[in-house]
Amino acid sequence: MAEASNPVPGMTRDLAATAEAPDPVRGGYLATRDRVETYFDRTATKTWERLTSDAPVSGIRATVRAGRDAMRDVILGQLPADLTGTRILDAGCGTGALAFEMAARGADVTGVDISPQLIDIARKRTPNDLHHKLTFRAGDMLNPRLGSFDHVVAMDSLIYYTAADIAAILQGLAPRLRTNMIFTVAPRTPLLMAMFRIGKLFPRSDRSPTMVPHSPARLASALTKGKLRDIERVTSGFYISNALEFRP
Repeated sequence: MAEASNPVPGMTRDLAATAEAPDPVRGGYLATRDRVETYFDRTATKTWERLTSDAPVSGIRATVRAGRDAMRDVILGQLPADLTGTRILDAGCGTGALAFEMAARGADVTGVDISPQLIDIARKRTPNDLHHKLTFRAGDMLNPRLGSFDHVVAMDSLIYYTAADIAAILQGLAPRLRTNMIFTVAPRTPLLMAMFRIGKLFPRSDRSPTMVPHSPARLASALTKGKLRDIERVTSGFYISNALEFRP
Protein backbone atom coordinates (compact mmCIF):
# COMPACT_ATOMS: atom_id res chain seq x y z
CA MET A 1 0.00 0.00 0.00
CA ALA A 2 1.14 3.58 -0.61
CA GLU A 3 2.82 5.26 2.31
CA ALA A 4 1.33 8.31 3.99
CA SER A 5 3.22 11.56 3.59
CA ASN A 6 3.97 11.47 7.32
CA PRO A 7 4.32 8.02 8.93
CA VAL A 8 3.39 9.02 12.50
CA PRO A 9 -0.41 8.90 12.96
CA GLY A 10 -1.85 11.64 15.14
CA MET A 11 1.36 13.67 15.10
CA THR A 12 1.25 15.18 11.62
CA ARG A 13 1.32 18.88 10.87
CA ASP A 14 -2.13 20.05 9.80
CA LEU A 15 -2.65 20.88 6.16
CA ALA A 16 -3.20 24.55 5.51
CA ALA A 17 -6.95 25.17 5.38
CA THR A 18 -6.31 27.81 2.75
CA ALA A 19 -4.30 25.52 0.50
CA GLU A 20 -5.46 25.78 -3.08
CA ALA A 21 -7.50 22.94 -4.48
CA PRO A 22 -5.98 21.26 -7.52
CA ASP A 23 -7.27 22.03 -11.01
CA PRO A 24 -10.00 21.79 -12.15
CA VAL A 25 -11.53 22.20 -8.67
CA ARG A 26 -11.56 25.95 -8.08
CA GLY A 27 -14.01 28.82 -8.16
CA GLY A 28 -17.31 27.65 -6.71
CA TYR A 29 -15.68 24.81 -4.78
CA LEU A 30 -13.30 27.14 -2.93
CA ALA A 31 -16.05 29.64 -2.08
CA THR A 32 -18.31 26.89 -0.73
CA ARG A 33 -15.47 25.23 1.16
CA ASP A 34 -14.58 28.47 2.91
CA ARG A 35 -18.23 29.14 3.80
CA VAL A 36 -18.53 25.66 5.31
CA GLU A 37 -15.38 26.23 7.38
CA THR A 38 -16.74 29.52 8.72
CA TYR A 39 -20.12 27.98 9.54
CA PHE A 40 -18.76 25.03 11.50
CA ASP A 41 -15.98 26.88 13.30
CA ARG A 42 -17.99 29.97 14.29
CA THR A 43 -21.59 28.81 14.49
CA ALA A 44 -22.20 25.08 14.63
CA THR A 45 -19.32 23.50 16.55
CA LYS A 46 -21.17 23.05 19.86
CA THR A 47 -24.32 21.82 18.14
CA TRP A 48 -22.34 19.32 16.07
CA GLU A 49 -20.34 18.16 19.09
CA ARG A 50 -23.56 17.39 20.95
CA LEU A 51 -25.32 15.83 17.96
CA THR A 52 -22.45 13.39 17.40
CA SER A 53 -22.20 12.41 21.07
CA ASP A 54 -24.40 10.31 23.34
CA ALA A 55 -25.86 13.41 25.00
CA PRO A 56 -29.67 13.84 24.89
CA VAL A 57 -30.94 15.95 21.98
CA SER A 58 -34.32 17.32 20.91
CA GLY A 59 -36.78 15.28 18.86
CA ILE A 60 -35.77 16.80 15.52
CA ARG A 61 -32.07 16.40 16.20
CA ALA A 62 -32.69 12.86 17.42
CA THR A 63 -34.06 11.96 13.98
CA VAL A 64 -30.97 13.50 12.38
CA ARG A 65 -28.72 11.51 14.70
CA ALA A 66 -30.61 8.30 13.90
CA GLY A 67 -30.37 9.03 10.18
CA ARG A 68 -26.64 9.65 10.37
CA ASP A 69 -26.17 6.41 12.32
CA ALA A 70 -28.09 4.53 9.63
CA MET A 71 -26.10 6.16 6.81
CA ARG A 72 -22.84 5.32 8.53
CA ASP A 73 -23.94 1.66 8.55
CA VAL A 74 -24.80 1.87 4.84
CA ILE A 75 -21.33 3.22 4.02
CA LEU A 76 -19.59 0.61 6.17
CA GLY A 77 -21.63 -2.06 4.40
CA GLN A 78 -19.99 -1.09 1.10
CA LEU A 79 -16.50 -1.80 2.46
CA PRO A 80 -14.86 -5.17 3.19
CA ALA A 81 -15.47 -6.50 6.70
CA ASP A 82 -11.71 -6.90 7.15
CA LEU A 83 -9.88 -3.70 6.21
CA THR A 84 -6.45 -4.77 7.44
CA GLY A 85 -3.72 -3.35 5.22
CA THR A 86 -5.94 -0.81 3.49
CA ARG A 87 -5.54 2.95 3.53
CA ILE A 88 -8.75 5.02 3.67
CA LEU A 89 -9.42 8.73 3.39
CA ASP A 90 -12.38 9.99 5.42
CA ALA A 91 -13.04 13.21 3.54
CA GLY A 92 -14.95 15.60 5.77
CA CYS A 93 -14.55 13.34 8.80
CA GLY A 94 -16.19 15.72 11.30
CA THR A 95 -15.86 14.39 14.84
CA GLY A 96 -14.55 11.01 13.69
CA ALA A 97 -17.34 8.44 14.22
CA LEU A 98 -16.97 6.77 10.81
CA ALA A 99 -13.17 6.90 10.97
CA PHE A 100 -13.21 5.05 14.31
CA GLU A 101 -15.36 2.25 12.86
CA MET A 102 -13.05 1.76 9.87
CA ALA A 103 -9.93 1.79 12.03
CA ALA A 104 -11.52 -0.83 14.30
CA ARG A 105 -11.80 -3.05 11.20
CA GLY A 106 -8.05 -2.72 10.63
CA ALA A 107 -7.77 0.20 8.19
CA ASP A 108 -5.19 2.95 8.41
CA VAL A 109 -7.46 5.99 8.27
CA THR A 110 -6.65 9.59 7.44
CA GLY A 111 -9.50 11.82 8.57
CA VAL A 112 -9.56 15.32 7.08
CA ASP A 113 -11.97 18.14 7.79
CA ILE A 114 -11.94 21.80 6.88
CA SER A 115 -12.95 22.66 10.46
CA PRO A 116 -10.04 22.65 12.94
CA GLN A 117 -12.50 22.60 15.85
CA LEU A 118 -14.16 19.42 14.65
CA ILE A 119 -10.73 17.85 14.16
CA ASP A 120 -9.87 18.73 17.77
CA ILE A 121 -13.02 16.91 18.91
CA ALA A 122 -12.14 13.87 16.79
CA ARG A 123 -8.67 13.69 18.30
CA LYS A 124 -10.05 13.92 21.83
CA ARG A 125 -12.58 11.16 21.14
CA THR A 126 -10.11 8.72 19.58
CA PRO A 127 -10.18 5.42 21.50
CA ASN A 128 -6.84 4.62 23.10
CA ASP A 129 -6.47 1.34 21.22
CA LEU A 130 -6.94 3.04 17.83
CA HIS A 131 -4.48 5.94 18.04
CA HIS A 132 -1.94 4.08 15.92
CA LYS A 133 -4.50 3.55 13.13
CA LEU A 134 -5.79 7.12 12.84
CA THR A 135 -4.42 10.42 11.62
CA PHE A 136 -6.63 13.51 11.85
CA ARG A 137 -5.79 16.67 9.93
CA ALA A 138 -7.47 20.03 9.46
CA GLY A 139 -7.41 21.13 5.84
CA ASP A 140 -8.67 20.51 2.34
CA MET A 141 -9.79 16.94 1.62
CA LEU A 142 -8.43 17.27 -1.94
CA ASN A 143 -4.87 18.18 -0.98
CA PRO A 144 -2.60 15.86 -3.03
CA ARG A 145 -0.11 15.71 -0.15
CA LEU A 146 -2.51 13.29 1.54
CA GLY A 147 -1.34 10.60 -0.89
CA SER A 148 -3.21 7.64 -2.43
CA PHE A 149 -5.93 5.49 -0.93
CA ASP A 150 -7.66 2.15 -1.40
CA HIS A 151 -11.02 3.69 -0.48
CA VAL A 152 -12.40 7.17 0.09
CA VAL A 153 -15.54 7.92 2.08
CA ALA A 154 -17.32 11.26 2.28
CA MET A 155 -20.42 11.17 4.46
CA ASP A 156 -22.48 14.34 4.03
CA SER A 157 -19.39 16.42 3.28
CA LEU A 158 -20.28 17.02 -0.39
CA ILE A 159 -23.90 18.05 0.22
CA TYR A 160 -23.18 21.76 -0.28
CA TYR A 161 -21.54 21.45 -3.70
CA THR A 162 -22.91 21.71 -7.24
CA ALA A 163 -22.92 18.82 -9.70
CA ALA A 164 -20.00 20.39 -11.58
CA ASP A 165 -18.02 20.73 -8.34
CA ILE A 166 -18.74 17.13 -7.31
CA ALA A 167 -17.75 15.82 -10.75
CA ALA A 168 -14.48 17.77 -10.55
CA ILE A 169 -13.86 16.47 -7.01
CA LEU A 170 -14.34 12.86 -8.14
CA GLN A 171 -12.13 13.32 -11.21
CA GLY A 172 -9.50 15.01 -9.07
CA LEU A 173 -9.42 12.12 -6.60
CA ALA A 174 -9.55 9.37 -9.25
CA PRO A 175 -5.77 9.19 -9.95
CA ARG A 176 -5.15 8.61 -6.22
CA LEU A 177 -8.04 6.17 -5.69
CA ARG A 178 -7.39 2.45 -6.09
CA THR A 179 -10.85 0.95 -5.54
CA ASN A 180 -13.90 3.09 -4.82
CA MET A 181 -15.31 6.17 -3.17
CA ILE A 182 -18.54 6.04 -1.17
CA PHE A 183 -20.14 9.44 -0.71
CA THR A 184 -23.52 11.00 -0.02
CA VAL A 185 -25.56 13.79 -1.55
CA ALA A 186 -28.87 15.43 -0.76
CA PRO A 187 -31.49 13.85 -3.07
CA ARG A 188 -33.84 15.87 -5.28
CA THR A 189 -37.00 15.58 -3.17
CA PRO A 190 -39.76 18.25 -3.30
CA LEU A 191 -38.96 19.32 0.27
CA LEU A 192 -35.22 19.72 -0.29
CA MET A 193 -35.75 21.50 -3.60
CA ALA A 194 -38.10 23.98 -1.89
CA MET A 195 -35.56 24.58 0.91
CA PHE A 196 -32.82 25.08 -1.68
CA ARG A 197 -34.85 27.69 -3.58
CA ILE A 198 -35.86 29.55 -0.41
CA GLY A 199 -32.24 29.62 0.77
CA LYS A 200 -31.16 31.33 -2.43
CA LEU A 201 -33.47 34.26 -1.63
CA PHE A 202 -31.33 35.36 1.31
CA PRO A 203 -28.28 37.63 0.84
CA ARG A 204 -25.17 35.51 0.44
CA SER A 205 -23.58 37.04 3.55
CA ASP A 206 -26.56 35.94 5.67
CA ARG A 207 -26.68 32.32 4.52
CA SER A 208 -25.43 29.23 6.24
CA PRO A 209 -24.20 26.66 3.73
CA THR A 210 -27.19 25.41 1.72
CA MET A 211 -27.60 21.80 0.65
CA VAL A 212 -27.69 21.35 -3.12
CA PRO A 213 -30.07 18.51 -4.09
CA HIS A 214 -28.92 16.07 -6.79
CA SER A 215 -30.16 13.10 -8.75
CA PRO A 216 -27.72 10.22 -9.37
CA ALA A 217 -28.44 10.35 -13.10
CA ARG A 218 -27.51 14.02 -13.40
CA LEU A 219 -24.34 13.52 -11.40
CA ALA A 220 -23.38 10.58 -13.60
CA SER A 221 -23.90 12.68 -16.72
CA ALA A 222 -21.52 15.33 -15.32
CA LEU A 223 -18.65 12.82 -15.13
CA THR A 224 -16.18 12.51 -17.98
CA LYS A 225 -14.58 9.34 -16.59
CA GLY A 226 -15.47 6.63 -14.12
CA LYS A 227 -18.74 5.01 -13.08
CA LEU A 228 -21.38 6.07 -10.58
CA ARG A 229 -23.72 3.66 -8.77
CA ASP A 230 -26.79 4.53 -6.71
CA ILE A 231 -26.60 2.62 -3.40
CA GLU A 232 -29.37 3.64 -1.02
CA ARG A 233 -31.36 6.56 0.35
CA VAL A 234 -31.74 7.07 4.11
CA THR A 235 -34.68 9.08 5.43
CA SER A 236 -35.12 9.78 9.13
CA GLY A 237 -37.25 12.79 10.01
CA PHE A 238 -35.27 15.85 8.93
CA TYR A 239 -32.35 13.74 7.72
CA ILE A 240 -32.46 12.76 4.04
CA SER A 241 -29.32 11.57 2.27
CA ASN A 242 -28.45 9.38 -0.71
CA ALA A 243 -25.36 7.13 -0.77
CA LEU A 244 -23.50 6.69 -4.06
CA GLU A 245 -20.40 4.78 -5.19
CA PHE A 246 -17.78 6.14 -7.60
CA ARG A 247 -15.25 3.89 -9.29
CA PRO A 248 -12.50 5.47 -11.43
